[in-house]
Amino acid sequence: MSQDNLVNLECTQCKRVGYQSKKNKKKLKDRLEMKKFCKWCKGHVMHKETK
Repeated sequence: MSQDNLVNLECTQCKRVGYQSKKNKKKLKDRLEMKKFCKWCKGHVMHKETK
């Protein structure tokens, strides 16, 4: 897995980075959003791609 395809996913509530995911940057121009479990918020919350 190359470093170019890796993106960090940040929790929208507590603003902590808890996940990394890969993304095809040629096909997806907008930011990635996923509903993931946050271990600090103790629940399933939206996570957005950071810069």
